[in-house]
Amino acid sequence: MLALRLTRGAHPAVQLRRLLVAAASAGTGFLLLCALGHALGHPGTPSASALRLAWCAAPMAATVYFAVAVARTDPGTRPRPGLSAVGLGPVRLMVLSATTTALSCALGSLLALLVFLHLRGDLTGMPLDGAATDFLAADRPLPLPAALTLLALVPLSASAAVAVTLRPREPVTGTPRIARAYGRFGAGRRPAGLETFGAYGRFGKQLGAARGRRTAGAPQGQEQRQRQDGVSDVPEAVTDVPGTVTGVPETVAEAPPATAARSALSGLPWGITVLAVGLAVEAFASRTGAGGAPVDRPGALVGLALTAVGLALAGPGLTHLCGLLLQAVRPGALRLLAGRILMTEAARIGRPLGVVCAVLSAAYAMAALHEPGGPSLGPLTTLGVLLVTGCTTATLLTAAVEAKHARAGTTAALLRVGAPVTTLRKAAALRAGALLALFGPLTLLVAELSAWPLAR
Repeated sequence: MLALRLTRGAHPAVQLRRLLVAAASAGTGFLLLCALGHALGHPGTPSASALRLAWCAAPMAATVYFAVAVARTDPGTRPRPGLSAVGLGPVRLMVLSATTTALSCALGSLLALLVFLHLRGDLTGMPLDGAATDFLAADRPLPLPAALTLLALVPLSASAAVAVTLRPREPVTGTPRIARAYGRFGAGRRPAGLETFGAYGRFGKQLGAARGRRTAGAPQGQEQRQRQDGVSDVPEAVTDVPGTVTGVPETVAEAPPATAARSALSGLPWGITVLAVGLAVEAFASRTGAGGAPVDRPGALVGLALTAVGLALAGPGLTHLCGLLLQAVRPGALRLLAGRILMTEAARIGRPLGVVCAVLSAAYAMAALHEPGGPSLGPLTTLGVLLVTGCTTATLLTAAVEAKHARAGTTAALLRVGAPVTTLRKAAALRAGALLALFGPLTLLVAELSAWPLAR
């Protein structure tokens, strides 16, 4: 009931995104039911029916990916102060988000079932004639358990992905956690390193620890004198800024950006490797399956999937490198601002951008193969391409909205110190142009390399 109330009282933009998730789930469910209808109408060719069902994995993955992006930007299930007091902790909010996603996807699956039954003639008694009978199997009874099982794949997968993505995590601190150890004779302390035999009783060994305890318990005037004499090496605490952690060294404060940069660049070599493997698989599939359509080759599906995974892994690293290139060769304030924002948001928008590039390259390759004398694309193939392209593009736009909300505090601070609004708009245009200049030729290159082996 709480999930239904949060869904009903959400903002119109949030409701629109949920309706888009339901529409994507309806399209994917209809493709799954069409694969079932093809299997019922062609019992003698189970391999072709299994291949059609395997091709439905791409729209289903795109739908689940879009559902996760919408759940991450849902303000109704975002942790806020005071919710834990009424029993809405992080775990409960995660369950509510997963339930809301399952409801949206279940609504789309129900719509897909109604449309499929209407086209078969089970509701009106007038089935659709023509080429549609190839995947509707109107002359055969529809097994309802099998249809419900296929329709439950999208809601279950989407809710499980949302639960895994939004699961509560422990906060990562800058200082490593040191386990408490016990010294000789049961004295509780944290030794800096291993001691040799007899080091405990050595003269002057414990003077450093005692001096540290006396420094920690000294009054303010004595502590100031010790700092002036160079005795105390404890970093100065920050007390005039509210909400800051006292006594944090400068190197620890700079650790999270360095960690984010390493995590963004770590996937770049793996992404390039997986991309090369995907192109090699497509080339191998063209040699072993010559003479058939690309949609009839299982190797083409595996190659396109590996290409998409490779570009998704390389997307954050390429976005981070794009931000670095913007700040190269004596940058000004505008290029510095645009480059730093790209480096900060590399992990958030890089992966959806890589997926969009993979989908566009695959669509370009299929459009290049669609010639007057070549294989024709059926209505189900067109629906699948539109679903994958629409879901990935909507996921990228949702990630851009999430990034805009994440840097709302930084934008407000820049406006408070007198930064003009035109500068922020120019920085946004510069970021978009830099990403287009990098990912546009990359998309065309991958599309040409994908279309070349499949056209043989």
